[in-house]
Amino acid sequence: MLAYVLRRLALIPLTLFGIMLINFAVAQMAPGGPVEQMIARIEGNQNGATERLAGGGGELQRGSQPKFREGQSGAYRGAQGLDPAFIAEIEKQFGFDKPAHERFLQMLGNYLRFDFGKSFYRDVSVLGLIAEKMPVSISLGLWSTLIIYLVSIPLGIAKARRDGGAFDIATSWAVVVGYAVPGFLFAVLLIVLFAGGRYLSWFPLRGLTSTDWDTLSTFGKVKDYFWHLALPVTALVVAGFASLTMLTKNSFLEEINKQYVVTARAKGLSENRVLYGHVFRNAMLLVVAGFPSALVGILFAGSILIEIVFSLDGIGLLGYEAVMNRDYPVMFGTLYMFSLLGLVLNLVSDLTYHYVDPRIDFDSRGG
Repeated sequence: MLAYVLRRLALIPLTLFGIMLINFAVAQMAPGGPVEQMIARIEGNQNGATERLAGGGGELQRGSQPKFREGQSGAYRGAQGLDPAFIAEIEKQFGFDKPAHERFLQMLGNYLRFDFGKSFYRDVSVLGLIAEKMPVSISLGLWSTLIIYLVSIPLGIAKARRDGGAFDIATSWAVVVGYAVPGFLFAVLLIVLFAGGRYLSWFPLRGLTSTDWDTLSTFGKVKDYFWHLALPVTALVVAGFASLTMLTKNSFLEEINKQYVVTARAKGLSENRVLYGHVFRNAMLLVVAGFPSALVGILFAGSILIEIVFSLDGIGLLGYEAVMNRDYPVMFGTLYMFSLLGLVLNLVSDLTYHYVDPRIDFDSRGG
């Protein structure tokens, strides 16, 4: 197993290199980069200022604007009329004064030292931004994943034991709703019903803490924290429990029908002893081993819309805004961190497989 772990660790840098290279190349080809956006803002400000001056307002000091040349054609869309020296200054500010391959290699060198630079628009380090937003996403991802597992595993086992019965049919409606209703839509429904949208005002609408957080007692802080988490975590749980419930049920059904279960029952073992002493360990293999990847999925993907709906300033919202604003340091820094975390947790999933069932030997499979 040690040899397998070492091989997987050796593959992580190569995989990271491929991920960063592909995304860097796509970003270079995508229109509307940071230089173009800055030029568009300058052109917009100039046009607006010209209109105000034409109206006699005199709100703009012409000497504060960059120089313009009539008929100048720039390398960027919308750059006509801007001084090339000024455009070169913008490129240098954003690091685009170097060829793409030099910028990519420089970025990788910095990332090896976990130096992600500063945001283009916030004048704060990327690591500082990630550290600032991480508690929100960790809170959503951790609690929702734990509750999903606590709900789905017992429910899946109960459905497997009563397969085809009244309980199985009745609970299948809840599973269908979980599959059919997107998490963000259920979040909107919760806001309308319980967060002052139209009916009740039992829960807060935004943030993880109240404005008087610092003045609360320890118990009051804990209560306030979970009070703010209640609705967003509920929305994530409803959106995520269905697939795990069915995975648990199908895993148990597959194991229950195997020969070793028939043999155990023939020996006179009780149903609970058969189920939890023999079936549980084999059936839980896929479910338990998938916990790390499920956590990453909810932490960095499933909570983006939930963060937007509940005005929670987390990693998902940060990444979305970075992509929309072409904030490359934030975009590539978060991509690097999450890719590295995902690769490590995939290895943890494999090790969890081996721990749950030592018969699984990745070395013998050439893993």
